[in-house]
Amino acid sequence: MAKKPELDRTVVAQNRKARHNYFIEETFEAGLALTGTEVKSLRGGRSTIAESYVTEEGGEAWLVNANIPIYAAGNRNNHEPRRARKLLLHRGQINKLIGAIQREGRTVVPLQVYFNPRGRAKIEIALATGKQAHDKRQSIKDRDWQRQRARMMSSRR
Repeated sequence: MAKKPELDRTVVAQNRKARHNYFIEETFEAGLALTGTEVKSLRGGRSTIAESYVTEEGGEAWLVNANIPIYAAGNRNNHEPRRARKLLLHRGQINKLIGAIQREGRTVVPLQVYFNPRGRAKIEIALATGKQAHDKRQSIKDRDWQRQRARMMSSRR
């Protein structure tokens, strides 16, 4: 799947290590079922999704271990910071993710949480395969070579 151009979105949390630890095969955009204090806390921008993952339970996709801190101005009805959150996806997308997890042993990792232009909280998730240590070293070598080549080309001009 081709990388989409950067759209008009306000990114509130990123998982930078995901592209280092996994081969990203396909990305999906999913909605998040959130409570009111979670949305307000997300807008504050202190949430983390680095150690979170997506799992399947009862035919639905759930985001597990994502940390959305307690909203400071919330009252006793505040949310649980690390609760499982339901992902809003089409049935075909859920079936594709579940099949890849169960049959092919892949992982579904979150890449970023953002607000779209309409103000809805969305999450970009990716179907991924874990990298071995030698794959990570090769990725670093390739990235360094691209950087070095760009420097040589710019100094040549």
